[in-house]
Amino acid sequence: MIKRLVLGEAGIGVALVLLAGFFVIAAPNFATEQNLRNIMTQITLNTVLAVGMTFVILVGGIDLSVGSAMALCAVVSGTMMAGSGSVVTLIGAILVSVLVGGVVGWINGFVSEQWRVPSFIVTLAMLNVARGAAERYTDAATIYDLPAALNDFGTITLLGIPAVFWVALLLAGAGWFVLSRTVFGRLIYATGNNEEAVRLSGHKTSRIKIAAFMIAGLTVGIAAILYMARLNIASPILGQGYELNAIAAVVIGGASLMGGRGSMAGTFLGACLLGVLTNGLLLMGVSDFERQIITGLVILVAVVLDAYRLRLARKLAVTQPAQAPAPAMIPS
Repeated sequence: MIKRLVLGEAGIGVALVLLAGFFVIAAPNFATEQNLRNIMTQITLNTVLAVGMTFVILVGGIDLSVGSAMALCAVVSGTMMAGSGSVVTLIGAILVSVLVGGVVGWINGFVSEQWRVPSFIVTLAMLNVARGAAERYTDAATIYDLPAALNDFGTITLLGIPAVFWVALLLAGAGWFVLSRTVFGRLIYATGNNEEAVRLSGHKTSRIKIAAFMIAGLTVGIAAILYMARLNIASPILGQGYELNAIAAVVIGGASLMGGRGSMAGTFLGACLLGVLTNGLLLMGVSDFERQIITGLVILVAVVLDAYRLRLARKLAVTQPAQAPAPAMIPS
């Protein structure tokens, strides 16, 4: 298992080490203890969102609404907990945030599967719906006076690591377990590889896909809480562009946008690479515009490499039929 994991993520791992090594030399403040904690804090939200996005992309879908949905989750739960010091209220608000995210994910999956609308279109519409609902819910106002306990959680460290990053690690670990050690995880991969074969084996692929979108929605609700814990506010404009960061982390981590291929370990490394890249360029004084260009080029290279791998796999399947990969195992 370990050998397969290392071999599968070796490329992105080597790229991450080389990139970090470059910034250690180029940016004197990069390797400080404080900056390493800053990087972990900065990649927390991308990691959490990318965990859910991995499930969606593995079944061949995509979710463009996670940033707006995060804003909606934040303002709904933030309104509940604002001005309250009650632990019960805080826990209730956290659950509501996760619930709202799950409902948004369910709507995305249900509409996409029920009416056979590409998830790209459905979630693009939800991007606007959720953002508009968040602004309407608060009259476009930012919510302050969140519980001190929430902000404390966003600033404390456990064993030298930010508490919020522990949450991201736990979610990534849980996602890895589900994908690699459960029947549901095998069905996720199988649906992305060959949906028709999964359907003929007696499984309802629509339920599997809807579940994948719901998982993405649940992680959105958690990300909203972590965002409020860090900044101590809930704003209807938060989360803009986060959907692209999550997709980029998954793609850079080696997942195929066609579905059926990818891993949680790769997603985590992809989020780390994006975080290191952004932080290092910032320390080097690179402007925001130039950072966007460089990050976009990195994503483009990842997509091109993915397309190249697919062509190479098809070519090998044609020229060496005896060594063609076996179809994905479908649980009965």
